[in-house]
Amino acid sequence: MDNIPRKPEWLKTRLPGGTAYRKIQAALNRTGLHTICREARCPNLAECFGEGTATFLILGNICTRNCLYCNVPYGIPGKPDSDEPLKLAETVRTVGLNYVVITSVTRDDLPDGGASFFAQCIGTIRKELPDCGVEVLIPDFRGNDDALRRVLESRPDVLNHNMEVVPAFFKKLRPGGNYQTSLKLLENIKSFNEAKAGQVPVISKSGFMLGFGESEEDISILLSDLASAGCRSITIGQYQQPTRSHWSVVKYYRPEEFEAIKARAYEMGFSHIESGPLVRSSYRAASTLYSCWISKNHI
Repeated sequence: MDNIPRKPEWLKTRLPGGTAYRKIQAALNRTGLHTICREARCPNLAECFGEGTATFLILGNICTRNCLYCNVPYGIPGKPDSDEPLKLAETVRTVGLNYVVITSVTRDDLPDGGASFFAQCIGTIRKELPDCGVEVLIPDFRGNDDALRRVLESRPDVLNHNMEVVPAFFKKLRPGGNYQTSLKLLENIKSFNEAKAGQVPVISKSGFMLGFGESEEDISILLSDLASAGCRSITIGQYQQPTRSHWSVVKYYRPEEFEAIKARAYEMGFSHIESGPLVRSSYRAASTLYSCWISKNHI
């Protein structure tokens, strides 16, 4: 991984600040909640916090997996906070969000991977803030179909599970995961919607990063697999190395390259795509609903 390319100008972002940013920071500090925005050093933290939006990280900030691209700490997590669902709803109300994204670290130490906790958080927000849109970004639950169904039955508007990397790099970068397990999870969302014909479908979503050394063919294979799995919303962004101990950046894709990949993905039938150097899983998340509902392929 020698000769690491220099970070280009288009990846520079402004420092966070402003009234909305300070309001969210104060709410998080008061409740002790975490956001993936801060834990993973998201490059869009300034933009999202400045617009009064955030992606909440439940079940603590210690992950049981050690992926080579992620800056979330790896180790032995603590016991889940039973008050976290209510704290989450109260924070959403205080900050004034009308669309919330809920994600978590991977909790392989829990019998259901934390699925029941996701369901509790969704249910609490539905009860306390019925007009708030809810998106969840879940781990793979080790392929536990019952765990996934528990989350689906709680009726989030969007269920996101990130593939993160192309299949050729999956084992290297995500040693605790499995490509087919993640793909099957997305397929199961489609099956769930088909079994619930007549009800509002749960939108399936996924995302991945580029810059690890993947080829054009690798990207095409992943897009094809996602389309076949019934996934209709995707995010595509540039990998940025968090520390020297993480996987090195092999290539910085230019903005026009992201646009070309976006055009190719739309041709494959996706309904909503966010593709760009600074795009992350929850970037402009609320727009997913609009784009997918006006599409005939929203499930």
